Amino acid sequence: MSSRRLGGLRSASTLAAGFTLIEVMIVVAIIAVLSAIAFPSYTEYVMRGNRAEARTALLEAQQFMERFYAANSRYTTAADANPTLPARLQNIPDASARYTLTVTATINAYTLTANPAGSMAADKCGALSVTNTGVKGRGATGPTVQECWR
Repeated sequence: MSSRRLGGLRSASTLAAGFTLIEVMIVVAIIAVLSAIAFPSYTEYVMRGNRAEARTALLEAQQFMERFYAANSRYTTAADANPTLPARLQNIPDASARYTLTVTATINAYTLTANPAGSMAADKCGALSVTNTGVKGRGATGPTVQECWR
């Protein structure tokens, strides 16, 4: 049947094509709400993973310092300078540094610090540190040491 025979009304098959603006706006609003909830959770998960990588590097640097002490009977070099960490431990990870490791040593003590850089510069835990006695620390005042080191 043509629309002329129906008195200007269109057939049912032409009415069912497409979405209304209200339907599209509801879908967009739902996606926005889900994104607002999911994105902060995702970024926190990524930062926690990067902190785990820094903690692993700190513990590996701790082993390096203990081997250095076993070989030299002191944590500093002969000129009382800080020993140089291996190149693979200076920037974590090697390609795009998220943390830079530094060592501050005296003859019988040291502190290793992982300073956030790049994408981790705004991390809530700040710099992670560990001493020769195993005391763990963090540079920020918000979260506890246990929260930053888990």
